[in-house]
Amino acid sequence: MKYYLLGETVQPCAGEEPYDRTGKKYVAVLTTPEWKTGRDRFEMGIELEPDALDIHGTKAEVNYDSLTGTFQIPDRENIKDRAFRFAFALDEKGIVFIDDSGKAEEMIEVIRRTKRWREPSLERFLYDFLEQIVDKDLSIMERYEEELNRIEDEILTSQGEADLVRVNEIRSDIRELLIHYEQIIDLTQELEENENGFFTEENLRYIHLFMNLMSRRHDYAISIRDYTMQVRDLQNTQLEVRQNRTITLLTVITTIFMPLTLIAGWYGMNFRYMPELGWRFGYPIVIAVSAAVVAFCLILFKKKKWL
Repeated sequence: MKYYLLGETVQPCAGEEPYDRTGKKYVAVLTTPEWKTGRDRFEMGIELEPDALDIHGTKAEVNYDSLTGTFQIPDRENIKDRAFRFAFALDEKGIVFIDDSGKAEEMIEVIRRTKRWREPSLERFLYDFLEQIVDKDLSIMERYEEELNRIEDEILTSQGEADLVRVNEIRSDIRELLIHYEQIIDLTQELEENENGFFTEENLRYIHLFMNLMSRRHDYAISIRDYTMQVRDLQNTQLEVRQNRTITLLTVITTIFMPLTLIAGWYGMNFRYMPELGWRFGYPIVIAVSAAVVAFCLILFKKKKWL
């Protein structure tokens, strides 16, 4: 069980009800058993109970006199297969995180070490907390873009088959991030609505700033997703080009040998009165004609740019 006060920084507090003694906004981190036994101390009008053990996404729900919800944050080191899950409840006095994973407390500690506020408020804390969720995503997507650029260059320079397995992995990760972003945007919209009046109009600008940040992250993720599709299409196009070149080469070879096959078949009939059979220069003449046919075909195909 951890308690913090929102002052110039996030200040750890030993008390169990800091808002009763100071009037400052508070942040609390409780495990599920601690929340079940101590939730009445926070005096929140909760109708939709946050459940840290049954979380399937990031969302927020408006209660009569509180706002509750859940976070499901993909692990940026393993986006597809692992996520941190915790719940929260907030009102005008502060916010409580119900967390058995330790992720919420870790994020709060990062804010405590790195942020100083001239005008502390619950809205500013929420901005910094939510920003922690997507803080590393820009560098992750830039790295994905660099990988896709490298794969695209390999395709265009014909240095080997593209790593389409990696392209599919990137596309899968981006898809997970997009789902996550859309859920965070929905949660932020609930905060922005301010239905219960927990936030001041002046401090709502922090929620607006985060919404703009999420819009940019979402758009960037969409561009990366589209890029993966372009790389896959480019690979398919290059394969078709190579197949067409192979087919063209086989067609050229077949075309060259067709008249030669005709000549060989013609003089392979061995009719008794074929004059060329007894002609002294028949054999070298056939060789010369065959060579001329090959040369003519090659010149013609070069001129037509089929070779």
